[in-house]
Amino acid sequence: MKSANKPVFVCQECGTQQPKWQGKCHDCGAFNSFVEERVTEPSAGPAEHRYSTLGVVSHGAKKYADIEASDADRISTGITEFDRVLGGGIVPGSLILLGGEPGIGKSTLLLQAAANFAHHVGPVLYASGEESEHQIKSRGDRLGVGEAPLYLLAETCIERILEEVGRVKPALLVVDSVQTVFSLKFQSAPGSIGQVREAATQFLFMAKGHNIPTFLVGHVTKDGNIAGPKALEHVVDTVLYFEGERHHSHRVVRAVKNRFGAISELGVFEMTGIGLRPVPNPSAMFLAERPTATPGSAVLCCLEGTRPLLVEVQALVSTSSYGTSRRMAVGIDQNRLSLLLAVLEKRAGLHLVSDDVFVNIAGGMSIDEPAVDLGIVAAVASSLRNRPVAPATAVFGEVGLGGEIRGVSQANLRIREAEQMGFTRIVLPASNIDASEESGKAELVGVRSVGEALDMLLQ
Repeated sequence: MKSANKPVFVCQECGTQQPKWQGKCHDCGAFNSFVEERVTEPSAGPAEHRYSTLGVVSHGAKKYADIEASDADRISTGITEFDRVLGGGIVPGSLILLGGEPGIGKSTLLLQAAANFAHHVGPVLYASGEESEHQIKSRGDRLGVGEAPLYLLAETCIERILEEVGRVKPALLVVDSVQTVFSLKFQSAPGSIGQVREAATQFLFMAKGHNIPTFLVGHVTKDGNIAGPKALEHVVDTVLYFEGERHHSHRVVRAVKNRFGAISELGVFEMTGIGLRPVPNPSAMFLAERPTATPGSAVLCCLEGTRPLLVEVQALVSTSSYGTSRRMAVGIDQNRLSLLLAVLEKRAGLHLVSDDVFVNIAGGMSIDEPAVDLGIVAAVASSLRNRPVAPATAVFGEVGLGGEIRGVSQANLRIREAEQMGFTRIVLPASNIDASEESGKAELVGVRSVGEALDMLLQ
């Protein structure tokens, strides 16, 4: 007699299925990643699909010209920086995934947003698989939630969570976290490939079918990626990463996927005793403790999404005490630092082979855009020559392997932010001056090569 449950081994890294256990996955190369899962075979005869009651009823294909466009009004979370990352607020019926390191503040941020949403919009269901109602209540008292129609549910079963959704009929659903919930249709443990895929699918159909915006909290691996199958990030509408250094008070929310807004958008928060506080002017916060007239310091105009930021690039060049010089980078790609040091050696005549070079983005920020190049070059040359960059000077630009300074995008936004922060001189690529608007507050100095830039910065 044929068994009702068929065992299958699933790779927890890429989702590949095999009929028997294997030590190495031939698709992704991961070792010891196969876990046994049992899939229930469909019963004989016609039966209603288990997703049919969750999805949106389809009435057949429609001609593109006959479809009326509808722009749904976004709903504010009551947190300005969070709304900014989401593209202006929450889109009704959207599915949003928020990932981050343990203890970074994901639950705190979503509890604050849920409380504000409950106060101004409607009831909110907060389902937690990691904390009890009393633990969430104690955090809510510290955050000042107050009397709001916020319903707490300590549950890990997806079917029971969906039952409560049908009973409460919330305007917003929060699930903390997607790796802790499980479906009764699978015998595998919570967090496995099958369970995470099932959870994402059921919450997606619930959000779209009932027009309920849903937040899913996601765990991250040691590499910093959201745990589970990559299909989880493909299914959701928006993917947010919550970042920050444990020894710094500020936190950053980045959007790496957003079907309803700009990607790479950035929201800055400060962790306080009463929760996360939005930082309306991050540039002032990052430059608050910047030393003046100190060699090895330069102010960079960077861009995160549509937001310009001013950050301090610090460099320290010292004689190496060992046979091999050291290169250390914090907040930037270390390979990029090695490349720029080679350009300074070859194109600008700076001798750095026997020196240790340390570069840091002050404040715990991480920057990966090409415009950081000129700031790094300026800080390293300033430390080597022991000449400070003028305190009222800001820089941005990409450095090529030939020593040329290449233009970057959105130069006008960077210039405007520097002017608002009181900088009177901006060193930038010469190609960006032609495309920039007239500036009446700051002097724009266009440079075409690394040598020309250093002459302008270290006069």
